[in-house]
Amino acid sequence: MIVQSMDTSSPAVFVNSEILKMYLGRRVRAVIQVLRNDAGAIVGKSTDGQQLTIKGSQALPLSRYVEVIGIADSNQSIRAEICTDFGENFGKFRTTLFLFILKSESSVREDLSWL
Repeated sequence: MIVQSMDTSSPAVFVNSEILKMYLGRRVRAVIQVLRNDAGAIVGKSTDGQQLTIKGSQALPLSRYVEVIGIADSNQSIRAEICTDFGENFGKFRTTLFLFILKSESSVREDLSWL
């Protein structure tokens, strides 16, 4: 098993299609919902509802949620370095975590400001 430490030398800023243009040529991360696979690229819906093209990514099933880390290639595209498939229910993990915390000790429940 190979364990890699987190690369903090080049952090990736979270973007949507609206602010992607502010980070051209820089490392970014985005979450998209896959709309279609198109000749070595994924076309997906960004968190602001606009389309983004992810170049250099493997084909993924439609309706999947994917986190992409890569270089902002243009106003509407990212050249992928890492793609993480979150499946069809992106919000399910956060909801499960929230419910777990609510059922935990009261001392834990008092500090929910980070959610």
